[in-house]
Amino acid sequence: MSLINYSSEDKNILLNIAKQSIEYGLKNQQALPISLEKYSAALQTKSASFVTLNLNNQLRGCIGTLDAHQPLIKDVSEHAYAAAFEDPRFERVTESEMNKLSIHISILTPAVPIKFNSENNLLSQLQPNIDGLILKSGFHKATFLPSVWEQLASPENFLNHLKIKAGLSINDWPDDIEIFRYETVSF
Repeated sequence: MSLINYSSEDKNILLNIAKQSIEYGLKNQQALPISLEKYSAALQTKSASFVTLNLNNQLRGCIGTLDAHQPLIKDVSEHAYAAAFEDPRFERVTESEMNKLSIHISILTPAVPIKFNSENNLLSQLQPNIDGLILKSGFHKATFLPSVWEQLASPENFLNHLKIKAGLSINDWPDDIEIFRYETVSF
C-alpha cells in the first residue's frame, strides 16, 4: 500500500472544496460542480475518500467510498455534500451549523485482503491506528476508518464493533468471512 504525499496546498484546497460544497448544497441542493482543469494532477487522480463532519466533537455525518472511481477533488466535493445532507443517521446540516462544523477528509489506499486462518490469527496481524478494515461475509459488509481506533483501541474491540456494524454478532465467525485492510491520509 502506498500513500500519496499531498502538499499542504492540496490539503487546504480539498478542505475548502468540502466546505464550499456544503455551502453550495445549502442553496442549491447539490454538490459543488468541479472544473478539473483548475487543480493539480494529484487532485485529479482517481482516489477513494471519506468526508467526516463533526459538530461539538460529535459525529454529524460521514460519507465516502472504498473504491476509487473518480477524480479526488470531485469525490471530496460529492462526499462533503452527502455527509451534510444525505447521511441517513442525521438530519440535514443547517445554515446555523455551517460555521461550527469540523471537516475531516480521509483519502484511502486501495484495499488489500488479509490472509488469516482464525480470528486470533487475524487479530495478531492488525495494526492499530494504521489499518482501516473492510469486513465482508455474504450480504454483510462494513468498514471502519483508521481513525476509529481512537475510540476502539484494542484489536478485539475494533473487530467486534466492526462485526456489529456489519450486522453480525461478536461471536460470529462465518466460514466466508473476508477482511481487507487499507490506510489513509487524513487531515
